[in-house]
Amino acid sequence: MKKSNKVLGSILLSLAASIWGGMFVVVKSIVTIIPPVELVWLRYLIAFWALLFYCCLKKIKWHWDWKNGSLIIIAGIIGNTISIVTQETGTWLSSAQLGSVITAATPTFMVIFAWILLHEQITTVKIISLILATVGVISIVGIHPTGSHGLMGIMMLIIAALTWALMSVINKMIDPQYDVLEITTISVLIAICCLTPFVIHNWSGTLSHVNFLAFNIWGSLIYLGVISTATAFVMWNQGLKYLNAASSGLFFLFQPVVGTLLGWLLLHEQITWGFLIGAFLIAGSIWYSIRFS
Repeated sequence: MKKSNKVLGSILLSLAASIWGGMFVVVKSIVTIIPPVELVWLRYLIAFWALLFYCCLKKIKWHWDWKNGSLIIIAGIIGNTISIVTQETGTWLSSAQLGSVITAATPTFMVIFAWILLHEQITTVKIISLILATVGVISIVGIHPTGSHGLMGIMMLIIAALTWALMSVINKMIDPQYDVLEITTISVLIAICCLTPFVIHNWSGTLSHVNFLAFNIWGSLIYLGVISTATAFVMWNQGLKYLNAASSGLFFLFQPVVGTLLGWLLLHEQITWGFLIGAFLIAGSIWYSIRFS
């Protein structure tokens, strides 16, 4: 693989994961007003129109065949629906820091799924990188649950990490003729279709009272829909094309770094003394994986 592609892939994955690190703080601030399922639905509605706009600008040529189409549908259900709903539910029940840290288990799950589905070997380099990254994540915020329903929050976040890893590996199985924008747009549409019945059923008790003209509401929805979903999803899916699954997954660990920093800055969540050590270990694990894989 060309060095330039590795660099571009690294930049795209880093930016996407950093945006998602900020997403945890935004979700934590708004999920008490708009419940998780409804919040994901609104986020995807906004993202869908943004993605269609991107597709028009790029003049996407649409494709469809049942083999690749089925993979996109599965990815949309597993990743864009189940993973995001459980992620935001888990963040609601715990904290922004804990949310970003537990979902950082994604790289480990990606290595396992890549071994099963893509037949990527589990090498010594991958194992050492994952150990460094795991120790780094634990160093940043520890392993203590917080929130009124800490255990349930942890379970939701583990499901989120597991399903996002599976979705990322499935996306690598889709034929390269399918543009990343095309894959992301269809996946988001699948998620909207899955969530709409639940949202309509609970509309009067969840969304009818929300003041969408308030800055904190529409500002958060724009960030979640346009930046965190439409833009970051495309960056992540494009970056996956340039690196193997194990190396790609490690970039997900930018989430706890950014999530912890913003949680400390905006939500006054405490930063542990091991933050710098953890950030150094995470950066080292990424460098080691790309350099020696």
